Amino acid sequence: MWWKISKHWQITAAILFSIVMVVGAYVLARGVESPPVAQASTETALLEAIATKDSSGDGLPDWEKVLYGIPIEATTTDYFHLGMTDGEAVARGLIVPKAIANIPDTVGSTTNTGTTSSVSTGAGTLTNAFAKSFFALYLAAKQANNGVNLSSEQTAALANQALNQLSQTVVPAPDFKKISDMTVSGTGPDALRAFAVAAEAVLKKNKNDATMSEIGYLQAAVQGGDTTAPQHLVSLAKAYRDSAFGIAMLPVPEELAATDLAIVNALMRLSEIDADFARVGTDPLSAILALEQYPQAELAAEHAFANLATTYRAAGVVLIDGTPGAAFVNIMANITAREQGESQTP
Repeated sequence: MWWKISKHWQITAAILFSIVMVVGAYVLARGVESPPVAQASTETALLEAIATKDSSGDGLPDWEKVLYGIPIEATTTDYFHLGMTDGEAVARGLIVPKAIANIPDTVGSTTNTGTTSSVSTGAGTLTNAFAKSFFALYLAAKQANNGVNLSSEQTAALANQALNQLSQTVVPAPDFKKISDMTVSGTGPDALRAFAVAAEAVLKKNKNDATMSEIGYLQAAVQGGDTTAPQHLVSLAKAYRDSAFGIAMLPVPEELAATDLAIVNALMRLSEIDADFARVGTDPLSAILALEQYPQAELAAEHAFANLATTYRAAGVVLIDGTPGAAFVNIMANITAREQGESQTP
């Protein structure tokens, strides 16, 4: 089972917390009691992979290195030159979290010993924010424990508390646009056709060379060791962002106003998420929290483009593939057809 892959309480806490987040996101997004297994399994596997990824092979996952003052980008397995891997040193108690090591014990008789680093790694990242939150909780709990070091169970509970606090403080940015920001102009089949042509031009202008979805690139970065994947994620984020800006500038027919607004905001949300995915190598918890938001953002985009096609059909506007505007209006149908074709390929 997945929880047996960890020798450190920190990894188990992160995985448990992460899986709870992504499953909860699917429940909220799809309005069901349990998420579809096929849809949630990829994200769940990615959460496990991010929580356990150990780029240097020192026995500590990348996000946990921050706790001990080890730069995530460090390639050595013995950062403190103790003649053993960093994971072994942590297991033996030779390295303690950097914010705890030099704190004088003013309550009890137990004194922290060991080596620590003065390196401040991951400053400004969510991973670093978690470390600070955990340290504060640890010290308060230790004082309440009369200065006696906490058990692994107590420490694990604090890690979950710190992760929950972090999750509660990180909320999605407000919507990019409001309905009052949109220029509503025209109505009827001719206006709808003109809008489809203009929106298609925006998408084509911002098309990039991506050959996979953002989840595919995140998998390649985390599980496949693809060093080019983060740059592809940055490129996808830019394409979503620029498309959102471009479409938001277009005059939109009256019957499409609400759907157009939903499309613009969904594209911008996906841009923000992809930007966080791209930082998985330097800020693992940022990617984990972005994965919490991803199912809802993806579903919002799907619904918005599905509603777009429905509005065109209701107005009697049918755009055959290959005709101007068709690629925009039929985007969901084309994606579905492509995915079905790929699933049937031996």
